[in-house]
Amino acid sequence: QVQFVESGGGLVQPGGSLRLSCAASGRLFRGYTVGWYRQAPGKQRELVGSITNGGSTEYAGSVKGRFTISRDNANNTVDLQMNSLKPEDTAVYYCNRRTLTLQVSWGQGTQVTVSS
Repeated sequence: QVQFVESGGGLVQPGGSLRLSCAASGRLFRGYTVGWYRQAPGKQRELVGSITNGGSTEYAGSVKGRFTISRDNANNTVDLQMNSLKPEDTAVYYCNRRTLTLQVSWGQGTQVTVSS
């Protein structure tokens, strides 16, 4: 099954940092805007931010100034650097193409837990 693969999650204290990575085959990745999403328990999946093929980024208001998305087109990876983490950032984080009609099956995601 064709999917993106997320990694890098873990348990971190409030105020801490984590870096997530998203990997995919070239055909999934090349030329597409890629988004990072998250789903907290009992809530709908939401868009955290995205990055175009050229490197332009956009972020949800709740993470702006704390999260940074970067992209390595040579290695088909998109990273999510998360700083100043808050308990409300606790969720399973996923990546996928940004455009709804171009999305592929969701991967397993990576769990991020922010707790003292």
